[in-house]
Amino acid sequence: MKKLLLSALCAGLSCAPSSDRDPSADRPPNFVIVLADDQGWGDLSVHGNTNLSTPNIDSLARDGALFDRFFVCPVCSPTRAEFLTARYYPRGGVYGTSAGSERLDLDEATIAETFKAAGYATGAFGKWHNGGQPPYHPNSRGFDEYYGFTSGHWAHYFDAPMDHNGALVRGQGFIIDDLTERALAFIERNQDRPFFAYLPYNTPHSPMQVPDRFYEKFDGAELAMHNREPEKERIGHTRAALAMVENIDWNVGRIFEKLDSLAISENTVFIYFSDNGPNGVRWNGDMKGRKGSIDEGGVRVPFLIRWPDGIEAGLRVDQIAGAIDLLPTLADIAGIDLISQKPLDGKSVKPLLDGSAGDWPDREIFSFRPGKGASSVRTQRFRMDTEGQLFDIAADPGQRTDVADQHPEEAARLKKALDAMTAEIHAELGEDDRGFPVGHKAFTLLPARDGVAEGTVIRSNRFPNASFFLEWGSVDDLISWDIDVLEAGEYEATVYYACPQADLGSIVELSFGEATVSAKVTEAHDPPVIGPDHDRVERQESVTKDFRPMTIGKIRLAQGRGPFTLRAKDIPGGQAMEVHSITLRR
Repeated sequence: MKKLLLSALCAGLSCAPSSDRDPSADRPPNFVIVLADDQGWGDLSVHGNTNLSTPNIDSLARDGALFDRFFVCPVCSPTRAEFLTARYYPRGGVYGTSAGSERLDLDEATIAETFKAAGYATGAFGKWHNGGQPPYHPNSRGFDEYYGFTSGHWAHYFDAPMDHNGALVRGQGFIIDDLTERALAFIERNQDRPFFAYLPYNTPHSPMQVPDRFYEKFDGAELAMHNREPEKERIGHTRAALAMVENIDWNVGRIFEKLDSLAISENTVFIYFSDNGPNGVRWNGDMKGRKGSIDEGGVRVPFLIRWPDGIEAGLRVDQIAGAIDLLPTLADIAGIDLISQKPLDGKSVKPLLDGSAGDWPDREIFSFRPGKGASSVRTQRFRMDTEGQLFDIAADPGQRTDVADQHPEEAARLKKALDAMTAEIHAELGEDDRGFPVGHKAFTLLPARDGVAEGTVIRSNRFPNASFFLEWGSVDDLISWDIDVLEAGEYEATVYYACPQADLGSIVELSFGEATVSAKVTEAHDPPVIGPDHDRVERQESVTKDFRPMTIGKIRLAQGRGPFTLRAKDIPGGQAMEVHSITLRR
């Protein structure tokens, strides 16, 4: 705070520069936002969990502010959409986590576009999960630089295939370390101008993979703290999750070191939060619910923010807030204009950070469960669940006692507000009639997660994200993508495939309308399964393989929407091929 006042004085008095003065003090603050994936409120030592140690993340509470009651969504992509737009996620067309349901509508203005319009360098490094093909891709939503993956989850965390500004590249090492390394390079390149760096990490989301040096501490360890229903815990899963969080903490420390080395820590706003409740039954205070739930434990997450130039160290914020508040809050801190033309559900909570809040009014924050039609509402004191039960969270954090009869007026008011907001949100969502765009940029990736199979073809896993197609054994089978060609032209089509020697010789054909192109599978590629060899516990997600590109040829695509179909004209062996994705290059 003192530096903030000093900066204001110097602006009017032309203070001479000092050798120990932060060189960034006279410009708008930088922003670094770290978003963990599937980490619960209880997965930090700052919240009292003695099962692990997170000193770097904890230091944000010591040197900045900790929000005691911060709320997000019950699953991944909705929280990301609310962070990007400050609007409840169904308003932006998001209604799920895969197969296109995770895409954020193109008429929504994002936080990256807001900061880019104000002259900030913008970069995102990690799991995007709000649309893969341009113009849904992060490079089309305001981020100058992107490195990561756009899917909902990834099948393997070591030397993983990654997306760098729309190009397919190979990552190096453990994925969180790799993402951090890219973010550090971005920060260093942009140290002399305001920057906005977003690091949406993808751990501790499963598959449960983490380097040995972080897992060794937890391998076989006895844990002191357990869930309120300990009989439901999977201890092996918990151990792996805690090791993954300690790896995140180490990487947060690396970012701190970089900011310090560049002498820009004082004027950098650093934020840490998570996208939903824990992805397993483990210690989470006494809260009810976990990931996927709209009870307290499913949507309350850590939120810590540090800004030495503007936030008093050791501040604790008791007022409720949420992901919907981040865009207006950060724009307020930066002193920049909001560019969204749509009404925001969030509000700036900067007054809670700078001491100007005064008599802060109570409010409602709503939670929605994707695809279920269920919702809940939280005030400063109460939560009403989807069944209309009312819980006094201040007195009953575990939601064990329905107090609707003791507070009939509040119960009636919240029920009315919840029903009205739920009806409004679902009316706005409507039917999804969006194809997967092709041609907005020169390169388009069509992964298996966005395709539909017919016949004997199956997915490698029931979860579409990170899956591939296999058991393609009949010429009557087909795989198709509902595409919307934005720019007509000739496109080179490449399929990423696997096929053993014994099954060579199939002729595969791509078609769109009257246009077709075909090729023969002439090179064997039978790679081993990748993934389980690094798993700490058995996975639910798909395994993967090191798929190889095979050029099918050039096809002229007319502008418009329709099925882009892959079928086989001849299958001399047991299968045509396994299919991971198709790329189209104009």
